[in-house]
Formats: sequence, structure tokens, C-alpha cells
Amino acid sequence: MSSTTEVQNQEPNQEPPKETTNAEQKEEAKEAQGEEKDAAKEEVKVEEKTEEKKEEKKEEKKEEEKVQKKEEKKDQNKESWKDFIYNPRTGEFLGRTASSWGLIFLFYLIFYGFLAGMFTLTMWVMLQTLDDNVPRHQDRLANPGLVVRPLGFEISYNRSDPTKYNPYVQQLHDFLQKYNDSIQEGNDLCMVGEYTDQDEQPKKKVCQFKRSALRLCSGLPDTSFGYAEGQPCIIVKMNRVIGLKPQGDPYINCTSKRNTPLQMLYFPPEGRLDKMFFPYYGKNAHPDYVQPLVAVKLLLTKEDYNVEQTVECKVEGTNLRNNDERDKNMGRVTFRVKVLQ
Repeated sequence: MSSTTEVQNQEPNQEPPKETTNAEQKEEAKEAQGEEKDAAKEEVKVEEKTEEKKEEKKEEKKEEEKVQKKEEKKDQNKESWKDFIYNPRTGEFLGRTASSWGLIFLFYLIFYGFLAGMFTLTMWVMLQTLDDNVPRHQDRLANPGLVVRPLGFEISYNRSDPTKYNPYVQQLHDFLQKYNDSIQEGNDLCMVGEYTDQDEQPKKKVCQFKRSALRLCSGLPDTSFGYAEGQPCIIVKMNRVIGLKPQGDPYINCTSKRNTPLQMLYFPPEGRLDKMFFPYYGKNAHPDYVQPLVAVKLLLTKEDYNVEQTVECKVEGTNLRNNDERDKNMGRVTFRVKVLQ
């Protein structure tokens, strides 16, 4: 009995150690699991680090490769540029061999030579249709205009001050130099009132127009052309037109634009433009040609001084137009004169 009681007494005392061992086992298992997790995390970190190192190495390799490629490209560019200028291996200059360059130059020589020949031929054919003396088309000046000397459409001066009118006087002297009698005596005497036709003559003769025919406005008896006395001379001439043969009896007529008429003198008499000075054959065929002139002397009085006088001159007595409103200088000219005292 005692043994059984001891056994019974021992059995309850032995049960608690079993419970402690299970708890320890659980804790150990938990610890083991934690350790395994930590180990796994460490392994993951190690793997990540290794992968990062691998990626860094790859990037370094890529950068090194890029640098190498750039250097290689630079070297290639230098070599290719040198080879483009002159390649010693193939003997090419600027990408072509000597024979290739020779063929190109030969082609362009023939090509541009052909173009030059075509241009020369067409110019020669065109020039054969032209006349050296007469323009092919001259419809711009079917009717000539009138111009005056001194130059300018407004003449104003003080007759008591020579410095004011001397420029006008000098212009007239210079203009009339080629009309000097000594020069005109070398020209031909032509038939008055008749056209001087000389189409068949290679050398055209020139009809005389002597400066002395302008008389008081010739600058010979009065070197001031009347400017000093307050009665100035104005020279009117008609523009040259090749082949022009005005019909009728052309003359210059001047009128003042005021209520009372202005007295004037004309030289040659009646302002005639004799037909013997027509036609004109051009600068080449007629180099010494002189145009007929008409001088108009304005007989101003004291009442006319300090007042601007407007004068209009027209070519009349012929078929030439003088009333075209679109062209104020066709067959006519207008100028203003103001003499101060």
C-alpha cells in the first residue's frame, strides 16, 4: 500500500515538468522561426545588395562603352574627314578619283560651251533685225515735247544784282556755243521750206543754224540776253524725234496767262521752225545735227516787275499735237518769270 501511495504521490508531482517542456518547445520553435525569418531577410538583403552591385557594374560598363564609342566616333570622324579630302588608299580627292573629276570638268565644259554658243547665236540673229541708226519701236515719242533754256520752269532774279541773273546768262552762252557762226559755216546750206531727205546717203549733211539768227537774243549784241534791262530772253526748242517730218509750216507761239497780253519778240521772225531741219536720222547717222531754235524776248514794263508772269509756248501750224491733258509737255511748255527791281 505504501508503494502504491508513493506512486500515487509521485505521479501528480511529475506532471508539471511535462507542461514546462511543451512551452519551452513552443518558444524554441518561435525563436527558431524568428531566426529563420531573420536569416531569410538577411539573405534577401544580401541578394539585393549583390543585385545593386551588379547593376552598378552594368551601368559603369555602359558608361565606359559610351565613352569608348564617342572616342571611336571622334577618331572615325577625323579619319573620314581626312579620307574625304584625300584618301591615300584609293587616291580619291573630295570623294572622286582624278579620272572622275576629269570627266565632270569635260561634261560641264561642253555643256556651258553649248549654252554660250546658243546665247551668242540668238543674240546675233536678233541684232541682224535691228538698225544701228533707227530704233525698231519709237511709239513713245510720236509727238515731240518742248523744252526751254535756261533750264528750269521758274526764272526769278533781281535785275539790279548781276549775281542773281549771271547763272541764267552763263547757261545760255554755254548752250549756244555749238551754234556759233564760225562752227555753223562748216555745215551745209539747205533749201528753205523743204525737207532735207537723205535716206540713201550714208553720211548725212547738217543744215546751218547760225547763232546770229537769234539777233537780240543771240548774246552777241547784248551779252546779258536782256536780263540786265529786265527783258529776258527764253530759248525754246523741240525735242528730237527720228524720222519726224512735221506737216504744214510749224512755228512757236507764246501767250501769257493774264488778262492783258504780254508783248514779245520772236527770233527767227514769227518763231518759225523751218522744215529744212527735218527729218532727223539719229545720233549715229546724224552726229553733228543741230536743232532749230526759237528765242522769245519778253518785253516787260515797270508795271510787270515784281509780279510773276506765267507764259505758255506751243508748236502750231502743223499736225503735231499740243493739247494732250495727260502730257503737259507734248507740243507745249509752260514757264514762269519774275523780275525784281
